[in-house]
Amino acid sequence: MLSSTRRRRILDRLTIDGYVEAKEFARELGVDTSTIRRDLEALERDGQIQRTHGGARPIPGVTSDLPYSAKRNTRLQEKSAIARVAAGLVADGDTVILDSGSTTYEVAVALSRRESLTVITNDLRIAEYIAGLQRFRLLVAGGELLGSVYTLAGDRTVEFLRDYAADWAFLGADAVDVDAGITNTNTLEVPVKRAMIATARSTAVVVDSSKFGHRALARVAGLDEIHTLITDHGLDEEAAKPYGDHLIRADVTKPPRPKPWPTVAAAASLASRGKTARESGEAAE
Repeated sequence: MLSSTRRRRILDRLTIDGYVEAKEFARELGVDTSTIRRDLEALERDGQIQRTHGGARPIPGVTSDLPYSAKRNTRLQEKSAIARVAAGLVADGDTVILDSGSTTYEVAVALSRRESLTVITNDLRIAEYIAGLQRFRLLVAGGELLGSVYTLAGDRTVEFLRDYAADWAFLGADAVDVDAGITNTNTLEVPVKRAMIATARSTAVVVDSSKFGHRALARVAGLDEIHTLITDHGLDEEAAKPYGDHLIRADVTKPPRPKPWPTVAAAASLASRGKTARESGEAAE
């Protein structure tokens, strides 16, 4: 078993049980206790766990990277509302990158009403859903599987993304903060998310309101690198103010419309703003 797979299973066990005992886990995986201890040391150096005598526990106050099965049905109504707004930014014929995650999965579902899309993703659940539609062109990034979250990551994933250009990238996040920006618990996903931002003309972060005002382990991007933040009305007006024009709050009570909101004209305006910001950055370089 690869070290990355063992460490992912350690993080999964911490999420479910709140503690990992090194000897017991080594016996379960059929490896030496010393191997698990080295894994725990590596995870501690990365700031992902807190070592204890004989094992490890989660770091207090740090957002956990939950398995997909735990995320999928959490705050589903909010995620669906966010996804409808996100889909409204996309025009027929666009190329769209969908990051891994349960909220971006809902974006994939909302995009099913569009026509002639090209979808790029590193999420196997999303890839399966898009393939089942048999209507869109689908490109699936290579890389190493992070099993519990059905995500492909690593150098090959980053290299794959660099070969393409997209109109929109929709990213998930573990935490959003005015000062810290967009942050993520799993450090392995950060280079992939960075590559998605670089590949797309415009980037939107889709994240439910519970993630705001928190910081996870690793920085993904500053708010100035993101064109749009989409969340739900659980983030009240006062908390939303510091994010300014970056932020759209989806109305959870509003039923789906045949023509998603905002309008195509609004999407074009946002995309144009994103393109201008990117061109300005390139000129400065």
